[in-house]
Amino acid sequence: MTAPMVHLPVESPAGQRVKSFTEAKAAVAYLRALYDESTRFLSERFASVITGEMPGKRYRAFYPEVRVATTSFGQIDSRLSFGHVAEPGTYATTITRPDLFEHYLTQQIGLLIENHQVPITIGPSITPIPVHFAVLNDADMQVPQDGALAFPLRDVFDVPDLATTNDQIVNGFGHHNEDGSGALAPFTAQRVDYSLARLSHYTATAPEHFQNHVLFTNYQFYVEEFVEFGRAALGDATSGYTALVGPGNDVITDADQVLKTPGKLPQMPTYHLKRPGGAGITLVNIGVGPSNAKTATDHIAVLRPHVWLMVGHCAGLRNSQSLGDFVLAHAYLREDHVLDDDLPVWVPIPALAEVQIALEDAVADISDVEGYDLKRIMRTGTVATIDNRNWELRDHSGPVQRLSQSRAVALDMESATIAANGFRFRVPYGTLLCVSDKPLHGELKLPGMASAFYKTQVSRHLLIGIRAMEKLREMPLERLHSRKLRSFEETAFL
Repeated sequence: MTAPMVHLPVESPAGQRVKSFTEAKAAVAYLRALYDESTRFLSERFASVITGEMPGKRYRAFYPEVRVATTSFGQIDSRLSFGHVAEPGTYATTITRPDLFEHYLTQQIGLLIENHQVPITIGPSITPIPVHFAVLNDADMQVPQDGALAFPLRDVFDVPDLATTNDQIVNGFGHHNEDGSGALAPFTAQRVDYSLARLSHYTATAPEHFQNHVLFTNYQFYVEEFVEFGRAALGDATSGYTALVGPGNDVITDADQVLKTPGKLPQMPTYHLKRPGGAGITLVNIGVGPSNAKTATDHIAVLRPHVWLMVGHCAGLRNSQSLGDFVLAHAYLREDHVLDDDLPVWVPIPALAEVQIALEDAVADISDVEGYDLKRIMRTGTVATIDNRNWELRDHSGPVQRLSQSRAVALDMESATIAANGFRFRVPYGTLLCVSDKPLHGELKLPGMASAFYKTQVSRHLLIGIRAMEKLREMPLERLHSRKLRSFEETAFL
């Protein structure tokens, strides 16, 4: 016979109330105060009971929320893709880590107040903060596994709820919060907290180090070149870069310093070349395969980067291509299958003009080739992404026919996934690949060929990606985050 559930009294932080604001910085300051009070409450209660008996009460604290109500459509600049709500109504979102997102929140809340000429309200939400996320940033405290405590953790504290960590806002249409309000931001606080924890796990670097411009690659050779570029940049007083961070949160600030190599690398080694305001560049080695590409972009998306690019190797599919040629993707054939449930394959993934121009200009700058002559070293076309690394071992008739019908010029296992998730999460995206083999024409990756290729091409390819990011960094935010990525019903927050 099952024992009846005991309903314990609940203790929460006292005195948290709703306040109205017409100034963004003050609103964010109150968000931080509420969040800090709530997480401090949970951490202190957790520390007090972790080695003792089960207390006679539950401990619960809530995420703060931002809420806005409008009764008019307002006169909104139609060129803007964010910073305003679609129609009159009440909109709300829960907030986590306002310290990490301070600049973002100040910007987004400020645009709301400016565009609608109404105050916003800040107060506690009805969504509890899981204790795991509350103590996540306390290096001296760890949440024990079930069975290590004298009582079930979930009997005393709230724990992560997968039902609230999904992507129903970015994937859906007509989403509303429990109280009927509309979504104000693309991710809930629990979804953000979940991804921040995953990022630390997969990359072995803290979310605070991530920059707004993210390069993805599928080979360690690019990491080695990035580290050398970063050290050289730190020795150049005019570069604007201030630090280089590697796995284990190892930080160097001088060209004479060397990053420590961890005894065990994480699944996705990540390096951050930092500039003030997050204007630097992050490089993530996602390895090979669409699953890793989806995992990385699923979690980095909550940081709301300004752009992400794929710079990696691919198979060239045309006889006119040579090893070392570049491929600028303007379309994608999606056979990766990891996003089929989130973004159907019939959804087009358009090329973004701003990103395409930056990449083409960067190729011209680094290669010292321009105009019509660029066609000698770079091809623009469809990139096919598949989930079978050894597709060459199967009957070629089916795959090759599809590749030909799609006009594909290159094939890899990550690019379409990264672009599709960028489209899905409203993060500007692009792809510049380098041909490392031509399997349809008998030019396979053999040791001798590979070593010569890596020595001559990896450095130049990486420099092109960095140059493209530097060009995009100078672009106004409202131009880069254009309306092309926004659906019928969009959140006001970018």
